Amino acid sequence: MARYTGPKSKIARKFKDPIFGPDKALDRKPYPPGHHGNNRRRRKESEYGIQLQEKQKAKYTYGILERQFRNTFKRATKKKGITGEILLQLIEARLDNIVYRLGIAPTRRAARQLVSHRHILVNGTIANIPSYDIKPGDVIGVREKSKSLEAITVSISGRTDSFGWLEWDDEKMEGKFINYPTREEIPENIREQLIVELYSK
Repeated sequence: MARYTGPKSKIARKFKDPIFGPDKALDRKPYPPGHHGNNRRRRKESEYGIQLQEKQKAKYTYGILERQFRNTFKRATKKKGITGEILLQLIEARLDNIVYRLGIAPTRRAARQLVSHRHILVNGTIANIPSYDIKPGDVIGVREKSKSLEAITVSISGRTDSFGWLEWDDEKMEGKFINYPTREEIPENIREQLIVELYSK
């Protein structure tokens, strides 16, 4: 399966959640997509179906493929603590997600592109792998040659969110990953326990 590049509103309506950000289409049509729309009679979903849908929702939200997602889950099971929470912490610590959270890019998809095109530094060295694992204490910044890029300057100027587990230096255009976020600090509407139950079968 390749990364989804189709209509974002269609996916948001499928999960009844604006997983890609504010969505007017979801406000107008708060029901799943399809020919019959809201009039379609749907069978009651099975427990497995609900768990699978939650996993798919998480994958779409973070833009992660199945193999990466499964491998991240395996890593989470080997660490002490609540597996579901650790899973989200590991995903949040991906370079593309950190670039997005810092406001260097307006979306995760844009963040992946910036990383892949070698615009991002980690501890002063170019990092071009979106799934790169960021560790507490790592410094993530914009490459000197890329600081004047309109896409980056516009995104940074529009920063509205700040997170307690990240520091940002506007003058240097770089941020620091302080520590892994707690579940309460992760704003995504994901029921991670259902994902744990799915993989545990």
